[in-house]
Amino acid sequence: MTALPERFAFLAAETEEARAAADLLSRRYPAVDPDDADVIVALGGDGMMLQTLHRFMSSGKPTFGMNRGSVGFLMNEYTLDDLPARIARADTKTIRPLAMTAEDVYGEVTTARAINEVSLLRQSHQAAKLSLHIDGRARLKELICDGVLVATPAGSTAYNLSAHGPILPINAQLLALTPISAFRPRRWRGALLPSHVTVTIECLERDKRPVAAAADHVEIRRVAKVEIREDRDASCIIMFDPDHSWDERILAEQFTY
Repeated sequence: MTALPERFAFLAAETEEARAAADLLSRRYPAVDPDDADVIVALGGDGMMLQTLHRFMSSGKPTFGMNRGSVGFLMNEYTLDDLPARIARADTKTIRPLAMTAEDVYGEVTTARAINEVSLLRQSHQAAKLSLHIDGRARLKELICDGVLVATPAGSTAYNLSAHGPILPINAQLLALTPISAFRPRRWRGALLPSHVTVTIECLERDKRPVAAAADHVEIRRVAKVEIREDRDASCIIMFDPDHSWDERILAEQFTY
C-alpha cells in the first residue's frame, strides 16, 4: 500500500450523472485544482478517461477513474466510500502512447498522440488501397481494405478487438497491426509487431480512394502517408482497484462470448 493521497481533483464528463458524482465527492474529500492534486479522479465513461489521460500525459499525475458512463472498461466501480484507501491500494500501470505523423495530399503535416490506436479508414465508397512498411521495409505492397489500425496494448480491447485483432497484455512490448475488412489479400489477418518498430502506411490511388487517419480523437482527412511509432518520451499513469485490475480485465475479456 502506498501513502494515502490527500488532495484530489474531480473531473466529470458532460453528463448529469457524472457531474452529480463529482459534486458529492467534492463535498466529502479535499478537492483542489488539478495542478495541485495528488490524484486525478475521472468520472464518466471510457471517453472521459481517454480525455483525462491525454490532458495529464507526462505530468506524473495518476488517474483513477470511476464509471459514470456506459461501458467503462477503463473505469473502476463508482462508490463514495473509502476513496483514499482505494487509491492507496490501487494497481498502477504506466502506458505509453503512439506518436502519429500524418502528411496529407497537400503536403501539410500533422502530429498527434494516441493512447488506444491510430486508424486509417476509407472516406468514400471506394475501398482504400494501402502499402505497409515496417522500419522502412515494404512488408505488404498492396492491401485493399476498409482500413487498417495500429493498436497499443491499452487499446487492443477497443476498436482493435472489434476488428478481430488480438488482445495484448498491458505490459507486452507489442503493437497490433490489424486490417479492417481486408479484401485483398483476403486471408491476411494482421501482425504482431515489436513496440520499437516504426510503421509507415502509404495511401495508393489517393484521388480515387481518399483515406482519413485518426489518432484517438484527432482526425486528418485525405492523407497521403502516415508514420506510427511508440512515443517513449511520453507516458500516462492509470490506477485500478486490485480486485479488478487491468490484467484481470484483459484476461476476462478473452473468455467473454
